[in-house]
Amino acid sequence: MDLNDIRAWHTLVLMIAFIGIVFWAYSKRRKKGFDEAANLPFADDKEHKATINKENLS
Repeated sequence: MDLNDIRAWHTLVLMIAFIGIVFWAYSKRRKKGFDEAANLPFADDKEHKATINKENLS
């Protein structure tokens, strides 16, 4: 087994890992969790608007 064989196996393992991650990320079971994570920056939006309104009234 020479260096080129090791490189070929390494490439194959990394390609399989990449395909596995892609399938994991785009699976229907993960959609709900990813949608929730995508909306996290807007989670406290109502509280933030209430604070701004309170400061403007003072």
